[in-house]
Amino acid sequence: MSKVEQSYNQKNLAYYCECFSNLKVYKTQKKGDALNKPILLLSVIDLITQNVITDKNIYISDDLIETFKKYWHLKYSSEYEGGRPQSIPKIRDDVNYAFLDDELFSLIQDESTRKELIDALVSSWLSSDENEIGEILKINENFQNESLEQETITESTDTLKTIPKWSLKKTLIRNAFFRKAVVSVYDCQCAFCGLKVTKIGNQNIVDGAHIKPFSAFYDSRIHNGIALCKNHHWAFDRGWFAVDDKYKIIVSKELEEVSPHAKTMTEFHGEILILPKVEKYFPDIEALQWHRDHIFQP
Repeated sequence: MSKVEQSYNQKNLAYYCECFSNLKVYKTQKKGDALNKPILLLSVIDLITQNVITDKNIYISDDLIETFKKYWHLKYSSEYEGGRPQSIPKIRDDVNYAFLDDELFSLIQDESTRKELIDALVSSWLSSDENEIGEILKINENFQNESLEQETITESTDTLKTIPKWSLKKTLIRNAFFRKAVVSVYDCQCAFCGLKVTKIGNQNIVDGAHIKPFSAFYDSRIHNGIALCKNHHWAFDRGWFAVDDKYKIIVSKELEEVSPHAKTMTEFHGEILILPKVEKYFPDIEALQWHRDHIFQP
């Protein structure tokens, strides 16, 4: 039995990631790809993350409808008009509830596996084709605008009861679209070392790293991101290297390295960061300066 067949029989993370990556969407003359399936699954995962949905049975609730419409708006900037049957009351009459596999519901509960499932869903939503990068960036920008709007509303309220339920401030889904946008403009390549490793299902080894932390600045625009492999993302966040105003790499002098099979970090000192092909996607100079001033450990 092959590994793929074993994954399918076991219904493990690999099985569901592959299922999510290969979701089929139907075509409409008005909007092209109608992304009902990935948007609905993202909505369910979002509500499970918020503990609004607490078991594997999924009912057509007002929370689910509202969340679905929010994600639909990010893609199309309009109200939801697709689907069969088109009437929500009719769906409620025809369908009591849907349910998730026990294995899938368990995977969604875990933060690390949930992240991989969301990334797989985003891959089914958007390809990495050069012609699609503009669409990816637009959706990421819509997330940023929605996030800022939600933050303004939240910070101006006097009671917790009026805080919007659909907050983007802490969601893994917002991070998934940021990663997709950043990694796409860097062609899935680490800007520090050039590493590029991809896997079936549009998976890759590179992260979209925030230059100025989102937790402090709520900034997920493309200019506040750099594509970095796992090791160099970790090192960048801890200030082991920085980037100057000419996009040259500056490595901390405090590192002690043993790297018999690969180039050490110190050897990259003074090299130019690998940048996107399009200049308007380059990292923001002011953000890089902030990182040098507040995170870098020279």
